[in-house]
Amino acid sequence: MSLMMKDPGGRIDVAFDWGAAYLDGQAITLSSWTVEPTEAGGVVVDSHAFDAVRTSARLSGGREGVSYRATNRVTLTDGQADERSITVKVEQR
Repeated sequence: MSLMMKDPGGRIDVAFDWGAAYLDGQAITLSSWTVEPTEAGGVVVDSHAFDAVRTSARLSGGREGVSYRATNRVTLTDGQADERSITVKVEQR
């Protein structure tokens, strides 16, 4: 799991390239993002997108001093599902 630093007032883009993990011609058919913990003033997913092998999300908000886990869950053309996460630590920058 990777770590990104984020300012409470800033927005950051995060992305995963799933292509290297699924070289057998699989493609992403569904992608969703969640952030934990869920709390008032916490990090939220403003928007997200995906194509056949890459997913991305724009994250905003967050309380200073709190670490959040943003998780991307994908479903592939053959029905397999997988997920990856990134830790987002919020600090005044």
